[in-house]
Amino acid sequence: MSKIKIGCETYTWQMPGEQYKGKLDHIMGICAQAGFQGIEPETSFLGDLVDPVLMKETLDKHQLELAVIAYVEDWLHPKETAEERARADQWIQYLQHFPDCLFVMVQMPGADRSNLEERQKNMLSCVNEISRRANGHGITCSYHPNSPSGSVFRTEDDYEILLNGLDEKLIGYTPDVGHIAKGGMDPLKIIQQYRSTVNCVHYKDMYHDGRWALMGEGDLDFGAITTYLKDSGFEGWIIMEDECDQAITDPDGVTLQDGVYIEEVLRPLI
Repeated sequence: MSKIKIGCETYTWQMPGEQYKGKLDHIMGICAQAGFQGIEPETSFLGDLVDPVLMKETLDKHQLELAVIAYVEDWLHPKETAEERARADQWIQYLQHFPDCLFVMVQMPGADRSNLEERQKNMLSCVNEISRRANGHGITCSYHPNSPSGSVFRTEDDYEILLNGLDEKLIGYTPDVGHIAKGGMDPLKIIQQYRSTVNCVHYKDMYHDGRWALMGEGDLDFGAITTYLKDSGFEGWIIMEDECDQAITDPDGVTLQDGVYIEEVLRPLI
């Protein structure tokens, strides 16, 4: 029996703006109703649940696991700024209460791709160092590249630099199927190429013209990707991160529809 689990990211509730920040209890309720096994909150969503005791109580109430914590920073310098280091260490301390939770780092996209080589080196330096500190506390780490025009890791050449620059002894790779496709690559090929480092996977769907789609309505082949993950022995989390336009006005409804897609299409494959 497959050990793959399916969780949900809070970015769907970031689509409308700031109104769902601090409402993680509500979000968890929708995720549980949709049939997800776990949740991946971005740190700005935690609100009062920055208290690990309250987080555990809320997770238990909804019968969910804390699958991943997503941590977003700029990392523009060769070393973390004092403020960046303090925030990272805060989350490292927090995650010691959740030893099975993955610590996924994401760089905030810039306005453009100027000074690309320097920015790539700086990000890798910071992320590897954070992972070194986190590993010292038994925390498993991963990095999630994205695809806006100002992202410094968005093309196939960028991915080669990224995946050769991340210290495999310290940090894994979270491929995002939608961001890979948006960067002009074949998601299945990239996942296969870097499979040895993959310890989490993000799913979002996309139309052929680059617009985000509701899961199952776009052009990406999640059946082939899911089957490959299972057949290759992947035992981590698949995290749904739906960014379709419908989420701007109805993130709850989008998530419930994603739950139907998961039950009808994905879960039978795993």
